[in-house]
Amino acid sequence: MATLRDIKRRIKAVKNTSQITKAMKMVAAAKLRKAQGRMLELRPYSDKIYEVLGNLSTAGDSSAHPLLAKRERKAVEVLVLTSDRGLCGAFNSNILKAATAFINRLKQEGLEVNISAVGRKARDYYKRRDIPLRNSITGISGKLDYGHAKQIASDISENYIREIFDEVYLVYNEFKSVISQQVNIVKLLPFEPEKREELPSENPVSYIFEPSAAGLYTTLIPKAAEIRIFRALLESQTSEEASRMTAMENASKNAEEMIQRMTLVANKVRQATITRELMDIVGGVEALKK
Repeated sequence: MATLRDIKRRIKAVKNTSQITKAMKMVAAAKLRKAQGRMLELRPYSDKIYEVLGNLSTAGDSSAHPLLAKRERKAVEVLVLTSDRGLCGAFNSNILKAATAFINRLKQEGLEVNISAVGRKARDYYKRRDIPLRNSITGISGKLDYGHAKQIASDISENYIREIFDEVYLVYNEFKSVISQQVNIVKLLPFEPEKREELPSENPVSYIFEPSAAGLYTTLIPKAAEIRIFRALLESQTSEEASRMTAMENASKNAEEMIQRMTLVANKVRQATITRELMDIVGGVEALKK
């Protein structure tokens, strides 16, 4: 059985850990508010640019831009978004589990699969597995800006146009609420804007493109790819901070419960020690009387 000194030492260590987890929760909450604000500001813009492209696709030529080109599926690129740091609950494990299951399905179809990893967790995870890691981007957690999305989109688009791969999928955590994040797997390339369902009309609308449909596609499609990646990065960052805040809150509660249990044990050990010492004193007094 542990001595009273050992138990007190453990209580002190848990209290110190509790102070750290509470501080980390406060930091995560502050980062969450900032990231959530950026994410909510981007969502309407992202939805609108896809709506515009959806309208254009009903009238334009789908072969007007190389990112619209559909090819026979032979090689697939999977862009996996994780964090650089841990201590965020099941955030990374959920992403990696879903991405690995999706990759296994692609392999069963006979497709060649490559990985682009965002975040140290994804990079380190796939380095230890038999899946080619074509590209990795790390060190952007906490300092995410649009330039990172532009860099990733440029790399993906250039390799798609060079026919290094025939499809690109994006795997990330979509923010639903502080306690709920959903893993999303979406096709990034070839670009397929959602077409808006038009109501039947006797006078269908005809679109006039200036300077041309190809000119608009050349500008809007790369921008839309950047926006989709940037939105996924912001969703992922917001989900990460929410998961970290929840994990640190749970860790703090567990620490408080552990402190209470160990305090009870310490009291029992102290009482047993006092009782044993009193018995020794009474035994000594009785021995002296004899």
